[in-house]
Formats: sequence, structure tokens, C-alpha cells
Amino acid sequence: MFQDFKYSLLVTILCVGIAIWWGVVHPSMGVLTAIFLVVVLGIMEVSLSFDNAVVNASILREMDEKWQQIFLTVGILIAVFGMRLVFPIVIVAVATGLGVFEVVDMALNNPTQYSQYLTASHAGIAAFGGMFLLLVFLSFMFDHEKEVHWLGAFEEKMSALGKLDVISVLIALVTLFLIQEFLPMAQETRLTVLMAGLGGVILYIMVSSLDIFFENKEEGEAVVEGAKRNGLAGFLYLEVLDASFSFDGVIGAFAITNDVVIIMLGLAIGAMFVRSMTVHLVRKGTLDEYIYLEHGAHYGIGALAIIMLLSIHFHIPEVITGLIGVSFIAFSIMSSLKYKKQLAHSA
Repeated sequence: MFQDFKYSLLVTILCVGIAIWWGVVHPSMGVLTAIFLVVVLGIMEVSLSFDNAVVNASILREMDEKWQQIFLTVGILIAVFGMRLVFPIVIVAVATGLGVFEVVDMALNNPTQYSQYLTASHAGIAAFGGMFLLLVFLSFMFDHEKEVHWLGAFEEKMSALGKLDVISVLIALVTLFLIQEFLPMAQETRLTVLMAGLGGVILYIMVSSLDIFFENKEEGEAVVEGAKRNGLAGFLYLEVLDASFSFDGVIGAFAITNDVVIIMLGLAIGAMFVRSMTVHLVRKGTLDEYIYLEHGAHYGIGALAIIMLLSIHFHIPEVITGLIGVSFIAFSIMSSLKYKKQLAHSA
């Protein structure tokens, strides 16, 4: 177990060390406050993204060890510095028309204004990420090749409907049109929500279809080469999935503190532990041992997608978002244990 989490522990020590230094050079915050905020943000990120780790594991277990290591190394750099630091800065730069360096200066020296600009972009971010995650959930529910059904007859009927290939996209688009039509918002915001939501749908279709371009075209092609290509397609899918989860976490972090350095440190710890949990689940075969765990994770993703879309107008506390995902995971584990007990009893 230590082997899977050693990098997470090292990153935690490093981030806490930087937080101590940051607290020293900013006496108004203080060392203890800086450490406390970093730890709280790390825990929040893990609670919001635990279902992400389970879904990641279901994809990562199909990859070879090389791609698992790339996911844990290169992937974490993209997740921490790309999605949790650079991407919010780019959003504010686009929204305000300011240069990137001006936005960086604003984030460091005027974090309140920076968070206001970022929060003002919430509608588009929530629509984009919410639609992508909704399609992840719907694609799982309408998978007609799925043999294990947590909720019995209900899931069997949903899987049967999956024979209609476009049903997931159809439901997602109808949901998007209903949200932008009926949620109270300004006309300009409606257009933003519609365009951002369509962007999320298009990106999901593109990323989930990548494996078509990487299929073996000749029967004699080496298996290793095929694994490399499938690994690349899966890696890109996982990064986009992580990005969709990170949107909610980044904006939610500003409810705890406006200090972008502390936010990045805390979310970095959380993102690293999510990746380590993913690899640990794969190596321990946890998904095979708890057969409904993947179902619980996808239901958690579906709930998060709905919450993100509703958050365009309604304020939903981050603690509710985190608890819903964890609850689905907990129930799926209990159901898996009950199933194992019944199976042993039958045997």
C-alpha cells in the first residue's frame, strides 16, 4: 500500500513545507492557518473526487503498467499545474481581456478580485463540466453490454435502451436545452450555458471516440503496439474526466480561501491522492472484489453532473456535493459485501 501512496505522501510533505514558508512571509495569514487550509482543501478535493478515482481505475486497469506510471507522473503535472492553476488563469484572462501575466499578478496581489472574475465564469464552466460528466454517467447506464446490474430490473431496462447508440447524447442535449430554457438567468448567460454545454458534449464525443482511430487494422499487428495506442486514448479520456471534476473543486476552494497559492497546494495534495487511490484500486483488484463499486461511482458522477448544472443558478454547498458521492460509494460497497455473502452462502 505504501508503494502506491509514497508519491502522494512526498507531495503532501512538500506542499505543507511550502505552506509553512507562505505563512511565514505572510504574517497576516500565519503558519498554522496556512497548514490548516491546505489540509482542509486536500480533504475536500479527495471527497469530491473519490468517485472519479473509481471510474479512473475501471479505465486504467485496461492499460499496461507503463501507461499507469505516465498517468501517475505526467498526468499529475497536467492535473495540478494545468487544470488547477493555469486553466483558471486562462479563464479569467479570456473573460476580462487582460494578459496572462496581469491575471497572475491579480491572483497573487488581489485574490478577491480574481475570485470574483472566476466565479463570474461559473455558469459556463458548470455547463461544460456538467454535460461532460452527465454523458459519462449516461454512457455507463445505457451500456447494453454491461452484465452486472446493481439496481436489478431498472438497470437492465436502461441497458436495453442502450442499443440505440445516440440515446445518451439525445438525453444530454434535451437536458441542456431544458436547463438553459427554464433556469432563471440573463439572456447573455443563457447563450453562454448553451455554447459551453454543447462544447462539453462535443468534447465527450471526440474523446470517447478516440479508440476508433487506434484500433488494430491488421490482424498481425503486435499486441504491444495495440496496448500503447489504447493506452494513449485512455490517458486522454482520463485527463478530460479529471478536468471536469477539477472545475467544481477550484471554484469551491474560493469559498474556503482566496489565496491562490494555498488553493493550489491543497488541491495538489488532493489530486495526488486521487491518482494514488486509482492505481491502488487497480493493483489490488478492488473493482473485481466489490462488483458494485463502479456502479456507485457512476451514480456519484451522475449526481455531481446534476449538481453542477443546477449550480448555474442555485448555490449548493460543497459538503453536500462531497457527501453524495461518498454515500453512493459506501452503499455500493455494502451491496457488494452483501452479494459476496449471499454467493458464499449459496456455494
